[in-house]
Amino acid sequence: MVSLSIQKRLASSVLKCGERKIWLDPNEITEISNANSRANIRKLVKDGLIIRKPEVSHSRYRVRVHAAAKRLGRHMGYGKRKGTADARMSSQVIWMRRMRVLRRLLVKYREAGKIDKHLYHVLYLKSKGNGFKNKRVLMEYIHKAKAEKLRNKTLSEQSEALRAKNKALRERRRVKAEEKKAALGGEQ
Repeated sequence: MVSLSIQKRLASSVLKCGERKIWLDPNEITEISNANSRANIRKLVKDGLIIRKPEVSHSRYRVRVHAAAKRLGRHMGYGKRKGTADARMSSQVIWMRRMRVLRRLLVKYREAGKIDKHLYHVLYLKSKGNGFKNKRVLMEYIHKAKAEKLRNKTLSEQSEALRAKNKALRERRRVKAEEKKAALGGEQ
């Protein structure tokens, strides 16, 4: 059999790939062996006697299937774990995320005027001291605090109104008593 290593080398140079990717037609060996220049090789490529083999694919199918299963929680049992729980999901990272969520909510509420700066400060320190498990708990606390504040305000207003009413009543009674005294004193 004729050695076609030169043709293979020229073809790899023309087609810009490695020699292992070059396919030479076994039925046309004599014609290929006569080609001794790049121009001749280009002609053979055009005629289809020399072909560049396709890339060998490395399928990702199995990886995708495995990843989809992992998203559903498969392959995540004790036997598949290498690091400690803290190494897999750091408690510090969890804490930072929670703090950022809570602080963002507090800032948003303060900007919107839902809470005043005093309540903001109290809640900020409370959240820093691990007072709220998550955003929902903080929101519930804020609603309760606002309702309590409103209730206290209405109660204080009511008591103030009652105090004013009683004061007015006492004043009227005093004036009445003085008039009565004056009337009795005038008779004698």
